[in-house]
Amino acid sequence: MVSLRFPFLFSQPPRPPSSATTTRTTTFSATAIACSVAVTAGAGIAAVAAISQNPSNPFLHSTLNFFLSKFSPHSSPIWGSLSLSDSSPPAVTETKTGVSFSPVLRDSQRLLGIGLRKKAVLGLKNIDVYAFGVYADDSDVKKFLSDKYGALSLSELKENKEVNEDLLESDICMTVRLQIVYGKLSIRSVRNAFEESVGKKLQKFEGSDNKKVLQQFTSLFKDEYKIPRGSIIDLSRERGHVLRTTIDGNEVGNIQSKALCRSILELYIGDDPFDQKAKEDVELNLASLLKN
Repeated sequence: MVSLRFPFLFSQPPRPPSSATTTRTTTFSATAIACSVAVTAGAGIAAVAAISQNPSNPFLHSTLNFFLSKFSPHSSPIWGSLSLSDSSPPAVTETKTGVSFSPVLRDSQRLLGIGLRKKAVLGLKNIDVYAFGVYADDSDVKKFLSDKYGALSLSELKENKEVNEDLLESDICMTVRLQIVYGKLSIRSVRNAFEESVGKKLQKFEGSDNKKVLQQFTSLFKDEYKIPRGSIIDLSRERGHVLRTTIDGNEVGNIQSKALCRSILELYIGDDPFDQKAKEDVELNLASLLKN
């Protein structure tokens, strides 16, 4: 059983409303909304507060819609803890590519943001290489960050740049999931791209073994691996700053290196990320998680 632990979900493509849905929406009273918010013990309030701070963010709007639809008068009794055993939140879709991401990985890692990695070809055209999702263990986030940031308001958290820095630096279990969308991508291209991008990040850190660590990492992407469209690569920071790499669910290697783990995460949520909007979503949803 997976419990809903934080007040944000992600937007989905619109679907035509059924007549039952229309009736339920038009008869949904303000009293029912107030009761729902009270029972969620502040989760819905946090979502409303987040929306007021950033009204254009679709992730937070879908969160509020989820709470309102979940607790309609036709729902079963809502007292007690909210469980997802009956109805898990829907997958999150990257709108340009149509690639979907599970809202939860490994029972405890929550999706904080999704984005798109693009690459220029001959300096003339950008191709969509892969969509990615950034996940973080919600228990770890609260364990390592709540003492320092728990008393801050949502707006203060959004403005505090140290939160993201501590997320990168702390021993918080995280995963960046890559889903390949470019059908002609070769494993050699992936290896070369990581050698360039991760190598640049590693240069910021002192350490005589950084070149060795980079070679260990890139060598995991062996020529015999095929990565057609739809392939999934997971780059996970495990406890103790161990980077665990899997390709389509098959583990290909583990490397213990704090600098390597951080360098990879910085590609997606550090300075000059691959997708700036994805980084902003991660920061916003991280703040919401800390306030839940």
